[in-house]
Amino acid sequence: MIKAALFDLDGVVFDTEPQYTKFWDEESKHYFPDEPDFAHKIKGQTLVEIIDLYFQDFKAEVPQLIDHINEFESHMRFEYVPGFPEFASELRRVGLRIAIVTSSDLSKMQKVYQAHPEFRSLVDKVLTAEDFSKSKPDPDCYLKGAEYFGFEPQECVGFEDSFNGLKAVRAANMLTIGLATTNSEESIRGYSDIVIKDYGNWKAEIGHLFGL
Repeated sequence: MIKAALFDLDGVVFDTEPQYTKFWDEESKHYFPDEPDFAHKIKGQTLVEIIDLYFQDFKAEVPQLIDHINEFESHMRFEYVPGFPEFASELRRVGLRIAIVTSSDLSKMQKVYQAHPEFRSLVDKVLTAEDFSKSKPDPDCYLKGAEYFGFEPQECVGFEDSFNGLKAVRAANMLTIGLATTNSEESIRGYSDIVIKDYGNWKAEIGHLFGL
């Protein structure tokens, strides 16, 4: 029986991944001109981990990179993936717990709350990069989400869009629902138990999982 739904943020709750892809595509032209897929390579990783893993040769430029990211995020458009608010509200109505498990940090979440004051009422808990010791594809964030509610991983379902995120849900031994918002349905099908385009037709596609 599913007792909790755990959601990534970008590409799962908000349709922001195309914006991040464009940002990192532009940045990587300067830092990694020979890696055209850099933006996809880092999805699901925290900024701290991205810097630690890939920017050791650019330490002097890291402050400038962080300034670029902060400026970019201050002007981001936080548009819901179609149907999410209605879906989340219905899950809470029937007693399911909802958590966000994101590699974004607290500063980013403040921007989300400013753009959508109602967002806090849609979820029970928001876990951010500051709460995790390891980044996706490690299952740490999803295991912590289940632990917060006192549930077993098998009692939870995880929603993800990136390959690293989907691998994290699978590694946590949770039912894995893939959102084809960032990658094609075909490319994520092998990492997902169920694939959906968005939440516009959730009742017909996944409502049975929650007794709806």
